[in-house]
Amino acid sequence: MTSGVRVGAVVPAAGRGERFGGAVPKSLVTLVGHPLVQYPLEVLERVDEVEAVVVVAPGDAVVAVRDLAREAGLRKVTVVPGGADRQASVACGLAALPPGPDIVLVHDGVRPFLSAALVREVVTAAARDGSATAAVAVEETIKRGEDGWVLGTIDRSQLYRVQTPQAFHRDLLEAAHREAAREGFRGTDDASLVERLGHQVRLVPGTPINLKVTVPEDLALADAILRRREAPPPGPRVGLGFDAHRFATGRRLVLGGVEIPWARGLAGHSDADVILHAIMDALLGAAGCGDIGQHFPPDDPAYAGASSLGLLSRVRDVLAARGWRAAHVDAAVMAEAPRLAPHVPAMRAAIAGALGVGEDRINVKATTLEGMGAIGREEGIAAQAVASLEDLPR
Repeated sequence: MTSGVRVGAVVPAAGRGERFGGAVPKSLVTLVGHPLVQYPLEVLERVDEVEAVVVVAPGDAVVAVRDLAREAGLRKVTVVPGGADRQASVACGLAALPPGPDIVLVHDGVRPFLSAALVREVVTAAARDGSATAAVAVEETIKRGEDGWVLGTIDRSQLYRVQTPQAFHRDLLEAAHREAAREGFRGTDDASLVERLGHQVRLVPGTPINLKVTVPEDLALADAILRRREAPPPGPRVGLGFDAHRFATGRRLVLGGVEIPWARGLAGHSDADVILHAIMDALLGAAGCGDIGQHFPPDDPAYAGASSLGLLSRVRDVLAARGWRAAHVDAAVMAEAPRLAPHVPAMRAAIAGALGVGEDRINVKATTLEGMGAIGREEGIAAQAVASLEDLPR
């Protein structure tokens, strides 16, 4: 995190949660023995750079949230009543922040799987660029529709699912709220208010597990994830993967998520990236989730020419839904030609980015078979990988 940054957090938790069908505010609904809002508050309490946390609660729940914070030993927390909607509640929280913090972080009180690492990444980006938000790239096909009919398919390459935390220079966020209030504008998040001022918002990779509990089904999913995390460790999770493809003319050569300049590519239904296919099989094997053929069938037209880097991101989602992430990946690619060693750093970076882990967790080695066999005769390329998993950090 940027040295000397002082952070104040606003946690909007004033939603009534009508869709839960109860009188208890949604942020106080119990998840494995604790109110939802307690989970992100405990994370913010542990981040040293966060000096103060203002929780914005329904007026009739202020005392309950104060009691919760006191009993949990959350010394940074102040609780204030909220406004008529989320935007008004964040404004109430902003007004209640003490002087001092120059960065304001906003995080939904009903996103229980906040991590200290994501807090620091978003704050660092905001300190550098003025504003930042956690976001996850859209992987599903998106359609426009009307009256029950598809009107068209939307290019998803620039689409993101925005999450919290979001962080901003304090004066910028305060100005954005003042301007929105003056013009009567209601935004869907704080970033949208800042965008109206003409200020760009930096996207920081979030995580699929950072879900927002909106309906009872979300609570059931969060419960399953948390119980999986708190269960006794099942022992080491290690998987093995292997893949091989023949060379083919008229195809791009993509290896480890990187396009390699070469006269021939590899034959396959997707982009035929043997390194990523081996890694995906290793990860799925470690999780006991089958193989890539089961998740991305080779006869499914949806995956024709698909980016294996995008498929690797979806494997990351599969792991996250079960409470895991990649702990370490070691891949070996066997090719007589082209020479791959110069491209290994870019491969490691691409793989680490798709899996949401540091490059130090990814290793890629390139070797030849010294002219032996089909690989030695330059008929194709093969790769094998070993991967281990660890529990997702809270």
